[in-house]
Amino acid sequence: MTSLPERLADISRSAGVRSAYGDPVQVDGVTLIPVALVYYGFGGGEGDSAATGSGSGGGGGGASLPIGAYVKSGATARFEPNVISLLAVGIPFVWVAGKTIARIIRALKR
Repeated sequence: MTSLPERLADISRSAGVRSAYGDPVQVDGVTLIPVALVYYGFGGGEGDSAATGSGSGGGGGGASLPIGAYVKSGATARFEPNVISLLAVGIPFVWVAGKTIARIIRALKR
């Protein structure tokens, strides 16, 4: 029998974009292959507390963010981004970059 971490690793390997969005789709001779950021997290716990005499725990979850699709037509393939998702992902990076640049400018003025 395998341990719980090994079983979770096997499950997470088989999960991904295909489980979130399905297989590639063909429409009028064009193949659409979805691209997404997919991540999962698991937690656990157990034990006895001397004060209460019990213990428990557990949890898990995941999320997927569609970032676009590869469009394959004939021998050519191109990436078509999901602009709204890319903007949502990019906003925190732009905010951090702006804060960093502002601090650098303030440091250089001194």
